[in-house]
Amino acid sequence: MQRLYETMNEMPIVPFVRQCDYAVRKPWVMPERRLLDYLLIYVQKGECRFYVDDKNYRMGRGEFCLIQPNSYNKLAGLTNTVTPFAHFDIFYHPRREESFATKAGQTQLSAYAHLLQPRLDELMATDIPVKLVPKHEGKFRDIFLKVVEQWQHNDPIMQLKAQAGMLDIVSMIVEQYAPGAPPSKAATTALDWVTSYLSFRLGETVSVADMAKRANLSISRFNELFKAQYGMTPHRYLLDMRVSHACELLRETPLSQETIADYCGFSDIHHFSKMFRSRMRMSPGEYRRST
Repeated sequence: MQRLYETMNEMPIVPFVRQCDYAVRKPWVMPERRLLDYLLIYVQKGECRFYVDDKNYRMGRGEFCLIQPNSYNKLAGLTNTVTPFAHFDIFYHPRREESFATKAGQTQLSAYAHLLQPRLDELMATDIPVKLVPKHEGKFRDIFLKVVEQWQHNDPIMQLKAQAGMLDIVSMIVEQYAPGAPPSKAATTALDWVTSYLSFRLGETVSVADMAKRANLSISRFNELFKAQYGMTPHRYLLDMRVSHACELLRETPLSQETIADYCGFSDIHHFSKMFRSRMRMSPGEYRRST
């Protein structure tokens, strides 16, 4: 934390929201680039795949992504999405008005090095995950969506409120990930990878034994920790994910039920219909007609 304090003496923490939007889009792609500032994205609807610094992240509804300055990234929306986002500085810079949200293809930032924001993970000497899991998720989400809403208004008071809200967001991130901070529930059980792991394998056969092996746990211990963290068995969790994805495909695409069943990992259309009805209390066809 010493480096953070030293940086704050020269560049105080004064968040500055540069750009916000609700980003309601059909399937989309943002090609490779690096950032001068921070980018916080909330997946409010749909599914995304984000590639950040040599790692792929499958992002689903309700998840946050934080991309820090100078991170190499490629972003894509796999379905129709609503992804509210904010480009922002954390540290005060007297020339911040000259900075900007980089464009697609901008990976060489040497000409703008004087505008590059310091990275929190380096200053705090700790890992701040790309797939952010806020300790107080509901509060974090509500403040962030309020920031996005307020920033849309071309009004000094609303802009000021947006900047104040972003200060709350930054404070929550720093407090949660500062060395010595109490670990979050996800960190203590070390199963925070499960959602992305299953998202990438919805169309495959996934066994509890495979997941337990990946977690270096016995099957019984894995089941115990999984239920404690997610409130259900791994089988039920995977089924819910498959049905949820099927609902999205039924709503947003013209794909046949047979194709959707295959994409979502059901053995055949009959298995798909049976499992879908057990969870949604209606058939896939009825669901599609009702949306």
